[in-house]
Amino acid sequence: MGQYTAAQRKNVRILLVGDAGVGKTSLILSLVSEEYPEDVPPRAEEITIPANVTPEQVPTNIVDFSSVEQTEEALNAEINKAHVVCIVYAVDDDDSLDRITSHWLPLVRSASGTEGESQQGVRKPIVLVGNKIDMIDYSTIDSVLAIMEDYPEIESCVECSAKTLHNISEMFYYAQKAVLHPTSPLYIMDEQDLTPACKKSLVRIFKICDIDGDNLLNDYELNLFQRRCFNTPLQPQILDEVKAVIQKNVPDGIINDAVTLKGFLFLHCLFIQRGRNETTWAVLRRFGYNDQLEMCQDYLRPALKIPPGSSTELSHRGQQFLIAVFERYDRDGDGALSPDEHKMLFSTCPMAPWSYSTDIRKSCPTNDGGWVTLHGWLCRWTLMTLIDVVKTLEYLAYLGFNVHENDSQLAAIHVTRERRIDLAKRQSSRSVYKCHVIGPKGSGKTGLCRGFLIEEMSKLIGKEFKTNVVHCINSVQVYGQEKHLILRDIDVRHALDPLQPQEVNCDVACLVYDSSNPRSFEYVARIYIKYYAESKIPVIIVGTKCDLDERRQDYLMQPSEFCEKYKLLPPHLFSLKTNKKELYTKLATMAAFPRFQAAWILFYKHRLVQLWESAHLRQFGLMTEDPALWWKAGLGVAAATVLGFIVLKAFNVGSSHSH
Repeated sequence: MGQYTAAQRKNVRILLVGDAGVGKTSLILSLVSEEYPEDVPPRAEEITIPANVTPEQVPTNIVDFSSVEQTEEALNAEINKAHVVCIVYAVDDDDSLDRITSHWLPLVRSASGTEGESQQGVRKPIVLVGNKIDMIDYSTIDSVLAIMEDYPEIESCVECSAKTLHNISEMFYYAQKAVLHPTSPLYIMDEQDLTPACKKSLVRIFKICDIDGDNLLNDYELNLFQRRCFNTPLQPQILDEVKAVIQKNVPDGIINDAVTLKGFLFLHCLFIQRGRNETTWAVLRRFGYNDQLEMCQDYLRPALKIPPGSSTELSHRGQQFLIAVFERYDRDGDGALSPDEHKMLFSTCPMAPWSYSTDIRKSCPTNDGGWVTLHGWLCRWTLMTLIDVVKTLEYLAYLGFNVHENDSQLAAIHVTRERRIDLAKRQSSRSVYKCHVIGPKGSGKTGLCRGFLIEEMSKLIGKEFKTNVVHCINSVQVYGQEKHLILRDIDVRHALDPLQPQEVNCDVACLVYDSSNPRSFEYVARIYIKYYAESKIPVIIVGTKCDLDERRQDYLMQPSEFCEKYKLLPPHLFSLKTNKKELYTKLATMAAFPRFQAAWILFYKHRLVQLWESAHLRQFGLMTEDPALWWKAGLGVAAATVLGFIVLKAFNVGSSHSH
């Protein structure tokens, strides 16, 4: 569950301070023994109250202070260790009341390092306790309320009597509450309004709960909100009473019998004014906020174990949640997110996880206007989940996955099995593959990557790629199953620059050279020999710009001879002009079946061309609209795979006999 409650705090430490004789020690002893002590020591020993006997189910340490037995240094140390300080005064002693402002409050601020101006919510919370109420027939609360207006760290005040036990339990409950449900981060006393941080948090919560995106919380949405935060339904009568209170105090707080944002904020303001801080805190913590009204790090980034060689993908639940979010913010229902819709969607986040104008339009499929489609939306999340799963976890939390799904966002992630198992089984169970596209400058590798995103690749001819987007992602069909292929454009600054391990390791490598440039292939050949010749990573060599005159390469072997020597598939000739996309299917298939490369080569040399031509497919993986043709081709490809496996075994046996 991603639910955060006050009970997650390990303990509450309460320190009692005040002038000598005001009854600090008597209050502690009366609470513990439930009777007034006749013989009171100078100072009570530290007392621990077990969690099961406290209202908030949190262990509580109560610490006494005595100026007779302890030094000022010891007092400062205790103030720093305490979570809340109770300043005790005697209601029948005006001097002890005056010393609250002249001595004790400045001392607590100084000891805790907050004597200067401070932001709301960072000062040590304080409870003012008036003891010996049994000695007088009047109240000092009015005087104390005036003090509270000048000192926002004062959470509450209470009058009690150690002798009659009046309000003793309440006093320590208020002290606990000051720590677990503090007022100052939520509410500005002199302005009678919510703090900016509290408003910002509640606005985000309102947006997440507004399922239909109409800027109103209807009865269904309010009931879901109630169940998620308090695990109980909202009774119709109570719901009507809540609406009536909002309507009476905020004229535009109710529209069409639904709660507006103004009404929602007013309701929480009212809770706090009536001393029901715990209600607002329960909501905030359910949505991942800590005591400083920041998102908890373990809420944003739950621990995810990823074994070496495994990768991360979106689970079905993760995909369904993201589809629902997309559809909620696609206000015009055109199947794409406009820049404004995209901005509104991520308004519950600190910022968008990517740039709409540069990244999103150049890394995943969009419509003709450059707006991200639902398919492109899922592709972009799939990309982020593979290369930066922690960021995916964070943004799923920001968007409300934990609340809507009633589970940690780990349920949105699927961790694949280790790659070594895939290699052993000669088949990958993954649905997302990473292909590194490597080649010298000017070889056309960026065009090859961008061409993956659009239907008419010829539109890219002559286009200058000014924005360097590293990854491009789209989906392809591999034997009738949808797979996502990520093309990473490896930036080569200089031919002699070494590649880093993270630039080499991938599911399939695509080494690109310009077939019209006689000096282009040498770089690709050197890269293969240095980094891939001894690896288990499938490799394909691609000659781009094949629409131009093919030039003989200035290298000791021509590309086809090189591929034959190193048992690679023959060079795949590629051109943006042809609009043929079989290369991408071939790359995904090689990634899905990483150990079949040698079998493919042997079979390719003898039978593959004839087999696929008989099925009316002139190139490996060429897509067609005819279902019957696909069926025939599928059988052909399946036969090729099985036969390829047999040939591979035969090839291995033959090799072993030759030795």
